[in-house]
Amino acid sequence: MRWPRSLALRLALAAGLWVAVGLGAAAWFVTGVAVRGVEGAFDARLSGLLDAAVAATATDAEGRIVVARAPAGADFERPFGGAYWQVTAPDGSVTTSRSLWDQALPAAAGGHDGVLLRDVAGPRGERLRLAERDLLLPGAAAPVHVGVALSRAETEAEIGRLRTLLLLTFAVVGLGLVAGVVGTVVAGLAPLRRVRSALAEIRDGRRERLGIAAPSEIAPLVAEVDALIAANRATVERARSHVGNLAHALKTPLAVLRNALDRASPDIVAARAEASALERLVHHHLARARVAALASSSAAESSPRAIADDVARALRRLFEERGLVIEVRGDPGARVRVDPQDLAEMLGNLMENACRWARQRVGVTVAAEGKLVVVTIADDGPGLPEGVRDAVLGRGVRLDEREAGSGLGLAIVADLASLHGGSLELGRAGEGGLLAALRLPGHAALAAS
Repeated sequence: MRWPRSLALRLALAAGLWVAVGLGAAAWFVTGVAVRGVEGAFDARLSGLLDAAVAATATDAEGRIVVARAPAGADFERPFGGAYWQVTAPDGSVTTSRSLWDQALPAAAGGHDGVLLRDVAGPRGERLRLAERDLLLPGAAAPVHVGVALSRAETEAEIGRLRTLLLLTFAVVGLGLVAGVVGTVVAGLAPLRRVRSALAEIRDGRRERLGIAAPSEIAPLVAEVDALIAANRATVERARSHVGNLAHALKTPLAVLRNALDRASPDIVAARAEASALERLVHHHLARARVAALASSSAAESSPRAIADDVARALRRLFEERGLVIEVRGDPGARVRVDPQDLAEMLGNLMENACRWARQRVGVTVAAEGKLVVVTIADDGPGLPEGVRDAVLGRGVRLDEREAGSGLGLAIVADLASLHGGSLELGRAGEGGLLAALRLPGHAALAAS
């Protein structure tokens, strides 16, 4: 037997099985006792009628068998009424009740002591219960045989009703017990469901720790999970600190090396190119390492609209001489499960890239689409041909070598988005420029009125 994976269903099935076995055995025992009681009462009544028939049997002055005070009743008087008595003399002559009419009860197979009870077929084939015994009358050479029979129809009907009643009673009790066990299991597993819901909130960034009241049986589990979350957060912070230290330690020697190469003779152009490539690789992989560590921190949450506003203010000052119009709009209540520093780096790269190529205007829009938050950055610059949009997302790919930069901006944004469960897509803006759509997982909240 293959058990289901649900713990509640397993407990319910196990409880139902044990209840069925236990109540089945109890029903069998109780029904047997009740049926034996009914049949015992029926046999006792039959034995009493046999005693009355024996007491009424005597011999007259001529030595003939007579029944002076036979068992009386409507059933004994009505032909085939279901109650019969019969006295058989030693010479084979038979005296019967009027209910037997012209029929006779089957005689015992042979002599016996005491009362004999057995089931026989009646005059019309119905089932009868026959009580019989031998009686030796005073002065008689051989015993006479006395028998009384009653129909079993009413007794069997009563036994059937009794069995049906007991079966229904035990079925109702069993269903009640199973329902009670299921209710108990559901109520007992409620703390585990609360723990699961709290873990989902931690994963979505709506909670930093479980912090729920739990029964003593699972309270240690809740405490261990909270401790694990705290230890994981501390590990992430240490990793982030180490990555930052490594970045600062590497960037300075690389900058010194590049400056030294720039002042050297043209014969070392290849070395200068390798130093630039090395610097780009360090920036790229340090960014990936930092984000990979931060991705394990599920409590990170940030507001794209707020960060886009901050970046826009900085870019307005940076490109003030060109008079660029940078407009940010959208849902201020949208939230994404991304560290604020990573989101600032992504939006900063995309918005700065748009400002470098825009003629007069850059637009940023924040909108929620189901479980995703989409940030679109559009400019009115020359845009990109459709065939090269995917190529510029590659590491170190630049379409204009005259512009300063390492060619890692869009590649880093794409990597950061992918590590956080999102994506970056490039398209054509309505004004002919480039449109960058950054999709990140999150949940949109209604903005405060």
